[in-house]
Amino acid sequence: QVQLVESGGGLVQAGGSLRLSCATSGRTADYYAMGWFRRAPGKEREFVASISRSGTRIYADSVKGRFSISRDSAKTTAYLQMDVLKAEDTAIYYCVADSFHPHLSAGRADYWGQGTQVTVSS
Repeated sequence: QVQLVESGGGLVQAGGSLRLSCATSGRTADYYAMGWFRRAPGKEREFVASISRSGTRIYADSVKGRFSISRDSAKTTAYLQMDVLKAEDTAIYYCVADSFHPHLSAGRADYWGQGTQVTVSS
């Protein structure tokens, strides 16, 4: 089992920045690819970014050049640095994990955190 706990969400002005963190726990937490999904009110779940255990990164087109995903050396904490935030980025952001990295970019994840709210005001 893997447990995921997000932190770092909040309210920012358009053009501002936030960094989200996701702390993992479990006997094999470092085995999994990790990433971030988001869901805005009235919209479907959306893949945002992911990183494999080897460091391969994938980004949704909507966030390329603005968001950066990273992972600590132990592979147990993931981060999402969000810059040049836009109102359209307002959503609940979920940390996710899966044993197969391509699942994440396809919108599938075996493990989910509870989510953290990001609100971007104009």
